[in-house]
Amino acid sequence: MSEDNGHENSAGGPVEKVADIASGIGEYIRQQRSNAKISLRQLAKLAGVSNPYLSQIERGVRKPSAEILQQIAKGLRISAEALYVQAGILDLPNGGPVTDAIRADAELTERQKQVLLDVYESFRRENAAAGGDRGQATVIAKE
Repeated sequence: MSEDNGHENSAGGPVEKVADIASGIGEYIRQQRSNAKISLRQLAKLAGVSNPYLSQIERGVRKPSAEILQQIAKGLRISAEALYVQAGILDLPNGGPVTDAIRADAELTERQKQVLLDVYESFRRENAAAGGDRGQATVIAKE
């Protein structure tokens, strides 16, 4: 007799979804580490985790907790929110074409993306506070 431990192994089952998330976050962390030009050993030290554990995360063998993701984010100098979204802990924030384009740009680091998003959102809040006066300040009357 075979044991299934109550887990479904059919395509799209819960075990596969967790494995996909773990694999996705691992690839994302590896990519960010590579972009930052940090070795696995350096990131493990910065994040306060062992080399083998970080390697298992990057290979998708282990799914890290939110606390470990936060430590890894600190080591990579990226937002923990970016890792939480990749890990499926948080939903992708609502956006529009501008925020989607910034998030999708592979040429930017996570830190650069976050700075751009922060500036963009501050302009949007400023304009919303100004009400219907948007665009009016840039019009110069010609005589």
